[in-house]
Amino acid sequence: MYHSMSSSDNAKKADKDQDEGEGGFFDKVKDFIQDIGEKIEDAVSFGKPTADVTGIHIPQISLEKVELIADVLITNPNPVPIPLVDIEYLIESEGRKLMSGTIPDAGTIEAHGSETVKIPVLLIYDDIKSTYGDIKPGSIIPYLVKVILHVDVPVIGRISLPLEKAGEIPVPYKPDVDISKIKFEKFSFEEATATLHLNLDNKNDFDLGLNALDYEIWLSNVSIASAETKESTNIKKQEVTTMTLPISFRPKDFGSAMWDMIRGKGTGYTIKGHIDVNTPFGHMKIPISREGGTTRLKKEDDDDDNDEVYYCHFI
Repeated sequence: MYHSMSSSDNAKKADKDQDEGEGGFFDKVKDFIQDIGEKIEDAVSFGKPTADVTGIHIPQISLEKVELIADVLITNPNPVPIPLVDIEYLIESEGRKLMSGTIPDAGTIEAHGSETVKIPVLLIYDDIKSTYGDIKPGSIIPYLVKVILHVDVPVIGRISLPLEKAGEIPVPYKPDVDISKIKFEKFSFEEATATLHLNLDNKNDFDLGLNALDYEIWLSNVSIASAETKESTNIKKQEVTTMTLPISFRPKDFGSAMWDMIRGKGTGYTIKGHIDVNTPFGHMKIPISREGGTTRLKKEDDDDDNDEVYYCHFI
């Protein structure tokens, strides 16, 4: 028997055939909407990155300048990289501005990643001392590093992350050097061997751990001796430390300067050199010098063995 089909039945059949033939049109639409929903949910959950100053190092220090490097650890919790627009920094000491600057285009923090950004800062001591006369050479001063990170976070926009870290830095002072005496073990025109008594006056508020010392001595602008010693000693803060150093030379090579000293007239002397020291803030090589002193050679009784020995007396 033949049955006719209504137009409504034909439409339902066509929709069913289309739905099945295209793999479920409505399922695809549903999946698409769900996918969009997840993306929107991800976007809404974008979070702020976090940052911390994990440490401050002093890779270089001298009498003229000190270099600081601040390590800033930045963590990006987001599923996309975020750019560091720029970094502002300021170093102050008890409210006094020592240095400020900006680092532009500081890089990108990877998605779900962390990175340590190094911020180098160079402080020139002459600039600090000329600006703030109450900061004295030899002192230790507190500092506060302030850092502001400017970052662009998708959806959220540009944000700023302020950070701070406190510490101390020295304002080093060159130790004064002086020769108290030279004790001669042997003295003839052919050969002189002696012990140099050298005073180092450490006017810093911190100890200096001596690793090595080099020096050269002049009499009337003539170099009579130079040497280097690896002697280790602690040069205490705000104290005078005396070191005994061996020297040897040939007096006959030094002409009138040596004759004047022998005859008691006196002659000018100069000593120059360097001390290689460790400090609580890092390693330093410091120049030392003394010019314009006067010395005379005299024979005196020695307290150690009651023998008559020659001394250079420094005035």
